[in-house]
Parts: sequence; structure tokens; C-alpha cells
Amino acid sequence: MDIKDILPVLGYFLAVLAGLGAIYTVAAAEAVRRLVTGVLATRIGAPPVTILKPLHGAEPRLAENLRSFFAQDYGAPVQIVFGVRDAADPARQVAQAVANEDSGIRSEIVIDPAVHGENHKVSNLSNMMSKAAHDIIIVSDSDIQVQPDWLARIMAELMQPDIGAVTCLYSGDAAAGVWSKLGAMGINTQFLPNAALGLQFGLAHPCSGATIAIRRETLVAIGGFDAFANELADDYAMGEAVRRLGQSVKVAPMIVRHTNADASAAEFFRHELRWARTIRSIDPLGYAGSIVTQPLPLALLAAALLGGSPASIGAVAAALVARLFLKLRIDRLAGPAGPLWLLPLRDLLWFAVFIVSFAGRMVTWKSAQLEARRSPAS
Repeated sequence: MDIKDILPVLGYFLAVLAGLGAIYTVAAAEAVRRLVTGVLATRIGAPPVTILKPLHGAEPRLAENLRSFFAQDYGAPVQIVFGVRDAADPARQVAQAVANEDSGIRSEIVIDPAVHGENHKVSNLSNMMSKAAHDIIIVSDSDIQVQPDWLARIMAELMQPDIGAVTCLYSGDAAAGVWSKLGAMGINTQFLPNAALGLQFGLAHPCSGATIAIRRETLVAIGGFDAFANELADDYAMGEAVRRLGQSVKVAPMIVRHTNADASAAEFFRHELRWARTIRSIDPLGYAGSIVTQPLPLALLAAALLGGSPASIGAVAAALVARLFLKLRIDRLAGPAGPLWLLPLRDLLWFAVFIVSFAGRMVTWKSAQLEARRSPAS
């Protein structure tokens, strides 16, 4: 069999794969709807809470994001602890200005350059714990914005029996510019639906830095933040550690907003490649199999190999319709992330990142070079 015989076979295989991907896409959109409309646990009490916000740099919308944590409708004391490694970090001034807006919530700012491992965010969290006043600890990244009932909903889940930690998924919110829109669209049309569908079938076990709520005693039992100081995917590793204690990590039926601030093509590709290689390090086989979640690039390849045959054009049409349906559904459920016309470009760029992600393990994170690797303890 020569190459002329192989190419049509490959083309039809890709067309079938694209068709399956289109079906998968519609199912993933439905999974997000099920997640958002899920039943919230009955609230049992309202214990005092400490929220840890590690900061690094004056990111776009930082004040707006931080302000949302001071606007919580919650019937118990709340403390917010900010952490920076350098007193000159402009994020410190932003956090102080927001804290001074007289919300009635107690806040602290920890300035500590101590490093406990390769992951500087985790080092920051370790340093912040000295000021944590309460026994319920919630970690949330600086680029997250939450709704006023976020804390009440998270705590309703954490107070249930056998729940060791609570997390939630997030959608993308573009700061400004086409690259931030493309980045936010990737969250809405790849990460969020894939995670929701994986969660629905028990194939995904997320624990996201957007929100991790945990009791102090549980945090101590898994080794504290120091145990994850060399983990690139520190949030996922924390979730796995809680599960090894025999406790569950509950994904709350809600979605918070993540601000994507990619201002250039270089920032966009660094961000995307870090995310891709991190996921690949956590679940290599699952990541390789996620090619089925990219029906449009697969259908276009099939059309090229089959010379635009009716079957391949049908695959392209099915992929386009499914992806547009997904975007419209997610935009309605979780907020818009970019215009429809950018979606085909977004899908092609992600396919390129997917291919490149297999060519190495190094990633760039806040100017640091790290290796994406699976934890030996995972």
C-alpha cells in the first residue's frame, strides 16, 4: 500500500473522528448547563472564613476582581489576607486601596520574600498562613471575580459530611484586545465544557485555583502548602492529596469568572502552552485522547485529504454547527468571551498548541521557567 492509498483512508478516519467530536461538543455544552443548574447543598451554619489572595503585579481588572470578595453576602466574620513577595509590588497598593474602601471586612497584607520551592505562588500562600485567623481557609487566584453569593454557596458545600474540600469551575472574561478574547474563548469553549463533561461521567477530578475551600485541619493533614511548593499544578495536587485522605473534593454548582489578560501573541501562546503541558503532565492518555474535542481542525484536514468530498464537507459543516452551538450556549450560561467570528481561528490556534505541546515539557509562568511533570505522589 503506497501513500496514495493511505491518504484517503486517513481522510475518512479524520472525518469520522470529526463527526464524533461534533457529538461530543453538543454533549459538553449540555454538561455545562447541568452543572450550572445543579442543586445546591442545604446550608448548615456559617463559620468564620479566611480568604487567601496571593498577588503578583497589577494585573488588568485587579481592583475589580478583589472588590468582588469584599462584597460577599455572608453572615459570619470574613478575613481577607493578601500576600506579596516584594513591598514594591504594585499589586500591594491596589489591594490596600480596595481594602480601604470601608467594606467592614478585616484584611491583612503579608510582605514576605521567603521561597519554599519552585512554585512562588505556593510559597506566597505558605507565608500568608501566619496571619490566617480562622479555621476555614479559602484560596482564590488574583484574576478571579465572584458573585455576591459565592462564599455562602461554597460554604454550604463544605459543611456537608465527608467533604474535604470544595472547588468550582470558571469561565473566561477578556480584559481587552483580540488576544485576551482568544484566551478567554479557549476557557469557555475548551476547558469549561471538557471539565464539565468529564465531571459528569466521573472521568475528571478537578481542583481549581479559582476556589479551593478547605478546613485548617485538613490542610495540615495533607502537609500544608509547603507540600506543594514544587508542584506546577498545585491546585490539582492539593485535590488529589485530599482524596488520598478518603475525603471528597466537591465541585460546587456555580461558575466564577477568570480575567484573561493576554496582551500579545507571545503572551497568548506562553499561557496556552503552559496550560496544555500542565494538563498533559497530569493525564497524558486523556490529554492525547482530547483530540476528539477539536472537530473543526480534524474536519478541515479530512477535507484537504479527500479533495473536498461530500463526506468531508459534511464533517466540516457538522463541526462548525456544533462549535457555534457550544459557544452560544456557554455565552448564555457563563457570560460572553469573544465574538462568534473568532471561533474558527480560536479552534485552529488551539490545535496548533495541542500539537506543539508534545514537543517538550518546559513552560513559562510569570517569567519563571518550570518543567511540567506529574508529581510522584499523584
